[in-house]
Amino acid sequence: MRRAEITRTTKETDIFLSLCLDGSGKADLSTGIGFFDHMLDGFSRHGLFDLTCRVKGDLYVDSHHTIEDTGIVLGEAIRKAVGDKKGLVRFGSCILPMDEALVLCSLDLSGRPYYVSDAQFSTERVGDFDTQMVQEFFYAVSYGGAMNLHFRILSGSNSHHVIEGMFKAFAKALDMATTGDPRIVDVLSTKGSL
Repeated sequence: MRRAEITRTTKETDIFLSLCLDGSGKADLSTGIGFFDHMLDGFSRHGLFDLTCRVKGDLYVDSHHTIEDTGIVLGEAIRKAVGDKKGLVRFGSCILPMDEALVLCSLDLSGRPYYVSDAQFSTERVGDFDTQMVQEFFYAVSYGGAMNLHFRILSGSNSHHVIEGMFKAFAKALDMATTGDPRIVDVLSTKGSL
């Protein structure tokens, strides 16, 4: 089983995260932000990852530290769980419909972090979740996970649907990228390492 546990404690957040890439979609989540828990639950369920995430953050300030630091830790857990990447297909992509929203996510477990997105939102908040934090979260995941991560919002007017589409498309693309292929005997790179 490819799994990782990460603990990160700062003056702003205290995070424990456990990730199993070879799971069944079980989630145990407590971030203090209901909509964020809902998005992480969708990520877990649609990627078939087992995810435990317990966060105590300085929500009396705002949600920034809680969401960004969770992204850092999730990225680190993904990087640790995939290990040396031998035999993995490395690339993953998904075009996912979520009602009127259509979201494309593409990623490469290249070892080189890069984040690109054209996501914009029609509202400032969804519940207690600041929509500006979507970009901060996925940027942190891409850097913590040392991956190229791209999003294109092909359509969508409802912020909830667009954000949910992003989390689910990311889950499906990551599940694809972390799949093994018996034809790949080492890492899928002309350099011989990732």
